[in-house]
Amino acid sequence: MSVNRSSSFSYGIGGTPHAIKEAAYSMFVLLFYTQVLGLGGIEAGIVLFLALLWDAVSDPMMGAWSDRFKSRWGRRHPFMVAGALPLGLGYLALFNPPAWALADGTFLATWLLVCSLWIRTAITVFGLPHLALAAEMTTDYHERSRLLGMRSGFLFFTSIVVPAVSLFLIFGETAAGEDGRFIAESYVAFGWFAAILTWITAIICIWGTRNYIAATRIDPQRMPSSEGLAGIAKDFFSTFKNHNFRNLLYYDLSASASYGITATLNIIAWTYYWELSATQMAIVMAGPVCLAVPAALFTLGPLGKRWPKHRIMATATALMIVDIVWLYPLRMLELLPENGHWLVLALLALQNLFFVYFFVLRSVSSYSIVADLTDEHEATSGKRQEGSFYSVISFSTKLASAAGPLYAGVALDVIGLTEGMMPGEIEQGTLTALVWAMGIGIVPLLVIAWRFSLKVSMTEEQLNKIQDDIKNRVQVSP
Repeated sequence: MSVNRSSSFSYGIGGTPHAIKEAAYSMFVLLFYTQVLGLGGIEAGIVLFLALLWDAVSDPMMGAWSDRFKSRWGRRHPFMVAGALPLGLGYLALFNPPAWALADGTFLATWLLVCSLWIRTAITVFGLPHLALAAEMTTDYHERSRLLGMRSGFLFFTSIVVPAVSLFLIFGETAAGEDGRFIAESYVAFGWFAAILTWITAIICIWGTRNYIAATRIDPQRMPSSEGLAGIAKDFFSTFKNHNFRNLLYYDLSASASYGITATLNIIAWTYYWELSATQMAIVMAGPVCLAVPAALFTLGPLGKRWPKHRIMATATALMIVDIVWLYPLRMLELLPENGHWLVLALLALQNLFFVYFFVLRSVSSYSIVADLTDEHEATSGKRQEGSFYSVISFSTKLASAAGPLYAGVALDVIGLTEGMMPGEIEQGTLTALVWAMGIGIVPLLVIAWRFSLKVSMTEEQLNKIQDDIKNRVQVSP
């Protein structure tokens, strides 16, 4: 079944709720709870790590459940509907803790944990079936990349533009000259913004992809049949039998851990190391993404005709390593003008532009390969387990991303960046330690990811042969 532009748009916008969650946690939660509310960095890091662990553990259960689910509305859409409303409500609670929680550090940490568990469970219920839907909407090698490219485009565009718009409209300087990033009421407004945007985009996605519900209903003999927790574990570990998928999993673990640290510490570095104002930070974030995301999606087609997906993924990962390391040494060697100069702002924007471009290329390629590997799995096992495959990747991504807030929380305490410190008041030794903390946490993990990306292989010719084998199997089955 071919995917038209309207359906592709509706599917793609379904990445927005996930992006809003990523934006909230990578850009604002740690800053809000540590620098505004006074929760210790280590405490906040541990709480966010625990929530991410639950998020990762719940993925296999959700994936296996949706693979087995039978209803007139298919295997995916009922869960997407069930997850949307609670997700928005979670943001309202997360950014507006009650007075009793603010009165005690333990209560505040507990509130952060409960809200995070709520939000991450809801995004799993909505997001994992939505992700698995891509492999069912189309079987075409290139169309899967276009479909998942649309999702990644919305996801990354939203994860950058939402914080940028928020910094400009919600967290900007007040009439009294106060920095909105350090005012609690600003975060209440952001919670409402996140909730409303989540509900709107989820509705568009669910309604716009309803014509593909039939594609999610398959013959019972092609469904996993094992029951209970043992069955879920069996489905989860059966994906590891695929050699390509194992290497892709190792790649994703390393790349996701690196990204988690990058996303969490970038907001700290932009605030304290580069001393960007809220408006400047919005420009550095939003300007490049408006160019990089369309550029990545536009070039993905021509690149896909010349190179297979695994080669695009490996090349983009290698170039991300170069992009991450080139700018900070220029500042440390005093080759750049003072902070606030237009050249510094331009170079930060350029660095972010290339980061976004390469990230979208590698992300789309890896997730599109997963869709192809679900076909490879059916060709060898006779079972369709899109949910299980994507749950494993989602599990690894979230588990690895947990390194971000945990590492960042510990790093902030170790280098001495604590509550109440303002940009321009930090000792140079502390700022230098921040840069080293970023480099040590990010670069080695990306190098490991690149090495594993070289071991993955899935060409169009391979996929066509796999799908022919599936067709022959289905035709001869009773």
